[in-house]
Order: sequence, then C-alpha cells, then structure tokens
Amino acid sequence: MATCKIACASIGFVPTSSVAPNTSSSTKNGVAFPYKNGTNISRRLVVRAAEESASPPAATTTTATIPKPPPIGPKRGTKVKITRKESYWFNNVGSVVAVDQDPKTRYPVVVRFNKVNYANVSTNNYALDEIEEVK
Repeated sequence: MATCKIACASIGFVPTSSVAPNTSSSTKNGVAFPYKNGTNISRRLVVRAAEESASPPAATTTTATIPKPPPIGPKRGTKVKITRKESYWFNNVGSVVAVDQDPKTRYPVVVRFNKVNYANVSTNNYALDEIEEVK
C-alpha cells in the first residue's frame, strides 16, 4: 500500500501573509503556506489573486421580466392510455416519467409500464397526440 507524505491541511500548514512581493509579476496579491517548522522554504504553495474582471452584463435582469411558457403535456406521475396502434402497449395504461419541454421534440413524453416488451424494456417515448390521460 502506498503512503502519502502530504500532511493534513489543519496540521501541516500554517497560513501566513509574509510573501515577498514579486516585482516581475503583474499581480501583487498572494498568500503563501510554508511548513509549520519553516525549515524548508522552497516547498510552499503560493496562491496569487487574479485581476478583477468587469461586472457581468445586466442581461439577467431582462430575462426575469419574460414569463415562462406554460408546461406542455401531462404532469409527472399521471396515468396515460396509449393510442399508437403499432405500439406493444396499445390500449394499456402507464405512468408518465418525464415530459421534454422543447417544442421541437417529436416524442416528448416518456411513459413507464408495469410489464416489459419482447426486448425486456418497460419505457417508451410518445407524442402528445398518442396518449390520453386516464381519470
């Protein structure tokens, strides 16, 4: 079994702010973590702060004013009857697992059934016009 020579952060490192400024670097902010006993100065982790970037654009405030479109399809957990004639589960009832809200999706409704088909699959995707909600 391999052993690790790195000490735990709470035991082996003491945070100090005694970093000599590096005049060749463009950033002056930094923190060094030398060992507790200070015998080996060459082994230390130096973290330098990056320059502050510009604030993000105010696009997030404009998207909050646009209302969300109403959800399409039945809700999750709803019992539905399958009306696709070529389906293995034609006229059977299953429960909705998920509904894809993208209007470009051809078969957005995922339905799970209690029995499996010949390929040992118990779920299938259906179009909105291929299912009927069961009351």
